[in-house]
Amino acid sequence: MADRQQTDPAPQWWSRPEGTADSRRDGVPAPRPENRGGGGQGAEGEGAAGPAAPLQEASVQEEPVQEAHAGGAPAHEPSAHAVRYDPWGVQPLQAVDRGRDRRGFRLWQVAALAAATALLAGGIGGWLGVLAERQSSTRLELPQAAVADKGRAPDSVAGIAATALPGVVTLHVRGAKSSGTGTGFVLDPQGHILTNNHVVADAKEIAVTFSTGESVTAELVGRDSGYDLAVVKVSGVRGLRPLSLGNSENVKVGDPVVAIGAPFDLSNTVTAGIISATGRPVTAGGDKGDGSDISYVDALQTDAPINPGNSGGPLLDAKAHVVGINSAIRGADKDDPDRQGGSIGLGFAIPINQGKRVAEELIATGRATHPVIGVTLDMDYTGDGARVGDKGEDGKPSVTAGGPGARAGIKPGDVITKVDGQRVRGGDELIIKIRAHRPGDPLTLTVLRDGRERTLDVVLGSANGS
Repeated sequence: MADRQQTDPAPQWWSRPEGTADSRRDGVPAPRPENRGGGGQGAEGEGAAGPAAPLQEASVQEEPVQEAHAGGAPAHEPSAHAVRYDPWGVQPLQAVDRGRDRRGFRLWQVAALAAATALLAGGIGGWLGVLAERQSSTRLELPQAAVADKGRAPDSVAGIAATALPGVVTLHVRGAKSSGTGTGFVLDPQGHILTNNHVVADAKEIAVTFSTGESVTAELVGRDSGYDLAVVKVSGVRGLRPLSLGNSENVKVGDPVVAIGAPFDLSNTVTAGIISATGRPVTAGGDKGDGSDISYVDALQTDAPINPGNSGGPLLDAKAHVVGINSAIRGADKDDPDRQGGSIGLGFAIPINQGKRVAEELIATGRATHPVIGVTLDMDYTGDGARVGDKGEDGKPSVTAGGPGARAGIKPGDVITKVDGQRVRGGDELIIKIRAHRPGDPLTLTVLRDGRERTLDVVLGSANGS
């Protein structure tokens, strides 16, 4: 039989009967009354023998009603002995949906818990990582370039320094009243070393230290204050590395140069620059007051930094050949409150051609000769040129009889204005120009006499130096 739907009257909620056991839970409705007669209107088509009706969800609850016949009387009256279901019993048949359990986690709580867990896990992981790193024997290494070829071009500053340093030495000198530091370089396998005279003047003890750190005692071979050059010698040293000597006549302004020395006792210091000028007339010394310690140098000027302690060190060209001996620097004026004691880019070196000649004479005889023209100059003359004095020392003639100047025709009062066509502005410059040559060299002098210029040829003589 097909299912039929019976429309029930409006549901009536159960109320708790008096005397009933107080065992039901609040909000649980009573079940429908049992229909044991079968076939009444509103029943399922299967009758009483059919399957039991399914449980209803609380969301669609229906209250049980009394089905009536067409006449309105009850269709069936339950028996007094029938077993009725107690809706307030211990085990109700209905399941009540009380909505979402408020004791569960909400979405924001879950997110907060996850974030807190992640932070805690990260902190613990970081701490464990630091602890593991500290306890690990593995050394931390940062990225670094691989070792490259250490070779350098021979004409680079590094290449020049590598070639020359084994032949450069540092001198520690102790005198009767003071001590000092200077530089020198090896001249030959026999142990001769060239340096400045002012480095070893009045020395009582000379110690030479090589670039390897080995130190030995040296002895003075000879010195000359007029050229500010000296030679010392070491003995019993093997593997000496003499430096190659260049030719200062080949030097041009702008040529690159390298200076090596021990400024302020900082051994093996390398600096670089250029040749700033050539033929600079430079005088140094004069501390004694009688002029016996004044040196006259036709110098090479360089901007390679030179400081106290560089004196006597080599000035090298791009081929690592010695072209000069570093000897003097120019600082700020003494009256200048900002005067610098070190290099301001004005360094001066003795040309190696002059140094070579003097070194050869010092090694051979212990003394050096000076080229002369045999005249006495008036050093108080303030005009342009070098004036020959009216009288010489101790009342002697200012022009030495039979000397080179007398043979050339020089007379007292003549003003020498040029040497080989180069301008001379004073007596110091004339001495410097003459000493730049060797004894026996011919020179052409331009002389001003009675307002007229004339040219004289002279062959340089020789005098022993100091």
